[in-house]
Amino acid sequence: MPRLILLRHGQSQWNLENRFTGWVDVDLTAEGEAQARRGGELIAEAGFKPAVMFTSVLTRAKRTGALALSSAGLKDVPVVEDWRLNERHYGGLTGLDKAETALKHGDDQVKIWRRSYDIPPPPLEAGSEWDFSNDPRYASQDIPDTESLKTTLDRVLPYWNEAIAPRLTAGEDVLIAAHGNSLRAIVKHLFDVPDDQIVGVEIPTGNPLEIDLDTDLKPMAARYLDADRATELPVIK
Repeated sequence: MPRLILLRHGQSQWNLENRFTGWVDVDLTAEGEAQARRGGELIAEAGFKPAVMFTSVLTRAKRTGALALSSAGLKDVPVVEDWRLNERHYGGLTGLDKAETALKHGDDQVKIWRRSYDIPPPPLEAGSEWDFSNDPRYASQDIPDTESLKTTLDRVLPYWNEAIAPRLTAGEDVLIAAHGNSLRAIVKHLFDVPDDQIVGVEIPTGNPLEIDLDTDLKPMAARYLDADRATELPVIK
């Protein structure tokens, strides 16, 4: 049966600064690098040898995956990058300090933007500092100017069906190094988590989530490889 590991990137510089990051390409902190290496050690201890690693086009996810593979002694694993595994696009909140944003708009409104399933933040203004429309990584792509978790799932799921699921169906083990919300979207799909519950699912940084799948790609078992930093998993149905 295929095994899947989901690895959320380690702490980034803007995680440390408490800013809305989204699609901004910030790097890992030293702590984030250590988390990635530790994730790789746990992957090696679990005897996990993926046939491929999928990741986003953002540095913090790519470096987390690369550091984990290196730490696990798996440097030759092929890597596939795609923007559809990017973090959720935070629209007009991009780059803002989270605490200052709460003071300006109120805790309740910011909580709605951050934690509701289908209510996105205000759109990113065209031509603003964080306008990604001219980024060559997204050339010819119809990219969003804001996203909710629902619309993040709407872009992640087609890529899952097109690129990732066929590898698993073929019996290959797969590693995905990505972001809190793109991985949350995959968890929602696999575990059939209700809309009102998925926003409460947290995936710890740098802690590999191993999922054993059956031939229909339904979860049979799941565990965090670092049990000391585990969060509650969705119910396997």
